[in-house]
Amino acid sequence: MSDSVRDTTEFFDQLTNQVLAMRVLSHQRLRPLSSEQLNRRPSYDEWSPGQCLEHLNIVGGYYLPSLKARLRLAHAKGSTASPQVRSGWLGRLFTETTRNNKGIGATMLRQPKQFAPTGVRLTGTVVEAFNRQLDELLRLLLLARQVDAGAVRVPNPLHPWLRLRLTDVLEALIAHAHRYIKLAEQALAASAAKPGQRVSG
Repeated sequence: MSDSVRDTTEFFDQLTNQVLAMRVLSHQRLRPLSSEQLNRRPSYDEWSPGQCLEHLNIVGGYYLPSLKARLRLAHAKGSTASPQVRSGWLGRLFTETTRNNKGIGATMLRQPKQFAPTGVRLTGTVVEAFNRQLDELLRLLLLARQVDAGAVRVPNPLHPWLRLRLTDVLEALIAHAHRYIKLAEQALAASAAKPGQRVSG
C-alpha cells in the first residue's frame, strides 16, 4: 500500500475541528453528569461512561507526553512545516483499528491491560481530566502545524520498536477518543433506559 498525501492545513484543520467538537460535547453532555450516571454500566460486561473516559485519560497519559517531547525536539532541530503530510499504510491501519476495532489491526494492536479502567467509583474529576487532555491535544496540534509533522516519528509507549508518523498518531488518537466518547454516550443512553442497573466499583 502506498502513502497517502494530504494538504497540511486541511489535515490539521480537520483534526482541530474534531477535537473542538469533542470538547463542546464533553462540556455540554458529560460534565453535568452525576457520579451515579458516570458509574452506571449498561450491562455487567460493558463499561460505564466514566470508565470510557478513564480509559481515554490513561491512553492520553501514555501518548501526550511523548508527542510533546517529540515536537519540542523537532522544533529544536529547526524542522519547518511542509505543504503536505503523508500517512503510511501502517499508520492508516492503526487509525482504522482505533476507529472501528475491526480487521487485522484489531488483532495486531489489541488493547493492553495497562489501558483498562480501574473500575473504582469515579467522580466528575474524570471528566475534568479528559477536558484538560483535549486542551493539551489542541496545543499539540498547533505546535505540529509548525514542523514537518510527517517526518517526526513517535515510538509506541508500550512497544518502542513501533514508530509511527506524528500525523498518524494524532489522527489515531483523535479517532480513538471520538469512538470512546460515542461509547460513553451509548452507555449513558442504555443505562438511562434501564433504571436500577448496577454501577461499577
